[in-house]
This record gives sequence, structure tokens and C-alpha cells, in this order.
Amino acid sequence: MPRKRKELFSHKVTTVKEIVPGYFTLEFERKFDFIPGQVVAVALHEGDDPRLYSIASSNKKDTMRILFDVFPQGLLTPPLSRLKPGDELLVSESFGKFTPSDKPEWWISTGTGIAPFVSMVESGVENPKKLLHGSRTLAHFLFQDVFKAHLGENYLRFCTKEKGDGAIDGRLTNWLNEQTDLPKDVNFFLCGNPEMVVEVRDIILSKGVAFENIMAEIYF
Repeated sequence: MPRKRKELFSHKVTTVKEIVPGYFTLEFERKFDFIPGQVVAVALHEGDDPRLYSIASSNKKDTMRILFDVFPQGLLTPPLSRLKPGDELLVSESFGKFTPSDKPEWWISTGTGIAPFVSMVESGVENPKKLLHGSRTLAHFLFQDVFKAHLGENYLRFCTKEKGDGAIDGRLTNWLNEQTDLPKDVNFFLCGNPEMVVEVRDIILSKGVAFENIMAEIYF
């Protein structure tokens, strides 16, 4: 049976900002409650095929934020980046199960996959957390100031093409492979590109983490 199409509702754009070259945040009025970690379907026009975006903002604000990088040949992200305050955007109610658990958690992310963890931190999720954040360059640790302020030494950055600024040299998967004793009593939340998610999942499974303790959200 085909998946039922999400109903979309008109929202007014409040802010569009390029936070680093090619990466944008877009804020719009919030009409629905949500749980940090959930997603919304987004489109520009009736009849368009909507795309899914993790919410990247506090659930206590009057606006909602999404995070995206622009694909020059894409159908949605280039026009999204050109929206202005007051423009209309079609957005669904929130949905999804990539939401905080009742256990301590490790968050593992690359690229725009950091979005749900921004929402969790800004919404005040309280369980003890550790975030492993991978990036090619120092500038592309998106929202790093937020995580430094909230997570302190539990925020670990792994950089593959630049050194300095407190980042660990190399891929986060290399660091995980080197760990001899990953905790078994925490939930692991993985969010990013498919290759990273699959590789990290396989590594932590090989370290004895139970499959049911792994939650994944894949970004294409």
C-alpha cells in the first residue's frame, strides 16, 4: 500500500541565514508542537514532492528551524535558500521516533545530521549525553558553540582535513574502532550520511553494543 501523503500547511518564513558557505538555516512560524528529534515534510508549492527535514530548534520557541545544504542542481534547496521573510512555505505536522530515550545517550553525527541534536540540546533534554561530531573542516562543525556551551568535555569534534581548535585529528570511526570498552548501558543515536551511519553501526555492534540500543536517522 502506498504511503499516505502528509498534509502540508502554509507557514510564514521569518529568517533565512547562510551560516557557513553553502549551509543555511531557515526559520518559520511554528504552528504545531513537536518532540525534539522529529522531522517535518517541506515543500514550496501544492503538488510538489515534499522533502523531510529534521527540526533544528527548541520546542519552546514560537518559530521552527530547519538546516540544509544547497545542492546546485536540486529542486528544493536552491529556492529554499532564496526565500525571504514573509514568504510562504508548506510544512507538515512533526512526526518520527528519533526522539530522546530514558537512558544516557551517545550522539554521533556528520553534516546536516547534527540538526536533531541541536533541537534536543536547545529544548533542554536532560539525560547525560556525549556527542561525537565529524567534519572535514573546522568551520563546518555546525552549531559547535551551542554544543560546547551545553556539553562541555562531552562534546568531541573529529576533523579530517584541518588541525587545531581542540579538534581530534581524523575520522570519528577511527576513534570508535580504537575504543576497547564502549558503554553497554547507553543508547546510541546515529544521524548523517548513509555510509557513516552504516559504518558506525557495524563498529559499535562489533564492540558488543546491543542492536536495540542503536537508533539511526539517515540523511541523503
